[in-house]
Amino acid sequence: MRLFTFIFLGGLSVMVSGADVSGQLSPAEKRVILEKATEPPFSGRYDSFFQPGIYLCRQCGAPLYRSDDKFNAGCGWPAFDDAFDGAVKQTPDEDGMRIEISCAKCGGHLGHVFTGEALTPRNSRHCVNSLSMSFVRASDPEFGRTILGGGCFWGVEYYLKQVEGVLYTTVGYSGGKTSYPDYKQVCGEKTGHAEVVEVVFDPKKTSCEKILRVFLEIHDPTQRNRQGPDVGAQYRSVIFYYNDEQRRTAEGLLQRLREKGFSPVTELLPAARFWPAEEYHRDYYGKKGTKPYCHRHVERF
Repeated sequence: MRLFTFIFLGGLSVMVSGADVSGQLSPAEKRVILEKATEPPFSGRYDSFFQPGIYLCRQCGAPLYRSDDKFNAGCGWPAFDDAFDGAVKQTPDEDGMRIEISCAKCGGHLGHVFTGEALTPRNSRHCVNSLSMSFVRASDPEFGRTILGGGCFWGVEYYLKQVEGVLYTTVGYSGGKTSYPDYKQVCGEKTGHAEVVEVVFDPKKTSCEKILRVFLEIHDPTQRNRQGPDVGAQYRSVIFYYNDEQRRTAEGLLQRLREKGFSPVTELLPAARFWPAEEYHRDYYGKKGTKPYCHRHVERF
């Protein structure tokens, strides 16, 4: 199985850089992942590694971290200040001194999380053993990550979470110039960011084209810089792509809409950095138990 990640604007057993991460663990990996050992500082392959892509659990292949959220903490181990929603479990150590982090899917040991260090605006450091992870490059044509925007990210996430084969969704911001933007800044329309939803899905159960079709049917791609009652450039319709295959797929769907008499204003641009939104925005309608007021599914294809 291969990993495909999509980010929609309003983050398994997979092949990683040519290697199947579902295979046997090495003795060193077993010590860290199964026995909760710690690799020596500054020894891991991902300590000073900053290529764009996604980090996966070495044992089961589940997506864990984005390269966007990795930073140089100078501690000797890979450091991240955020993870995919629901991907990492936090458990107090038996001595009560530290918080262990493990893969939420298989329970494999990753490392520990620390807060209060003020190393980034998120004030969190996931200190992870390189041996606990594998990596998928964003340049890999089968990596499949994209960013799309279609109005308020609450509603976009609500519908995309329901697509069969979707594993993870995360709301956030992308397309602008401000680092670590917050909701208030984005709503002020001075950051250049649009509201986004990141989607990670299983390609054996769904496809890029299916997710893009759903995206173009749950918002009105003919509305410029607004969606229903929500008005502003942060609500623009836009698709960010990571490779030519994604671009061609999006172009084909937009052309089909034109042939059907629609006039989509959806922008199509190279991928930009994704910034996860504040915790209270994540799975907003799922937590409330209600349905979106500004999005609905309208068949267009």
